[in-house]
Amino acid sequence: MAISTYGELQTSVANWLDRDDLTERIPEFIALCEAMVIRPLRVRGMETLDTSITTVAAQRNYDLPSGYLQMKEFHLSTNPIRSLAYLTPEMMFRVWAGSTTGTPNAYTIIQDQFYLGPAPASAVSLSMLYYKQFDALSDSATTNWVITNAPHLYLYGSLLQAEPFLMNDARVPLWEKAVRQSLADLQEQDNKDRHSGSEMRVMNTGGYF
Repeated sequence: MAISTYGELQTSVANWLDRDDLTERIPEFIALCEAMVIRPLRVRGMETLDTSITTVAAQRNYDLPSGYLQMKEFHLSTNPIRSLAYLTPEMMFRVWAGSTTGTPNAYTIIQDQFYLGPAPASAVSLSMLYYKQFDALSDSATTNWVITNAPHLYLYGSLLQAEPFLMNDARVPLWEKAVRQSLADLQEQDNKDRHSGSEMRVMNTGGYF
């Protein structure tokens, strides 16, 4: 059967396991799949651009966007654009531990916040391109990018989580291999899409090819 929704995925998992007594457990298998298989993905469908962040004068720390996983690019929306360099927390506080304010040129991340250095002297807009975790499937959120573009990954990952519960350890290596191959294929296709159409070229330090 085709798998395009949360309900269809639950039905398919039950069919592949050839069990009709796991109605309450299958959502757990899917949730574990999301935590262990889907979350490590880093593909184009996860890229999110947030241009709504505005600083407050003298404030260094701000909440990261909901669902934030990993930074791709971060800059001040000035003219010209000013890219922000990442510093480790140790380096950030070593360099910008004082009360200096000015135009931020660096950032670090601590827990669920990012810190700017130096603290902005005035309000300025920021643009953040980051990887956002996919919305978890549920009865009220029946689709997401993965189930639309790689439903087999959800299926194999859910079956992988189910077999230990069923004490069917002999099937675990099969689904582990299927998950690894599906992840590799998805990542490879994403890499090809990013570089298709033209040869890669080296940019000089001035930003020109």
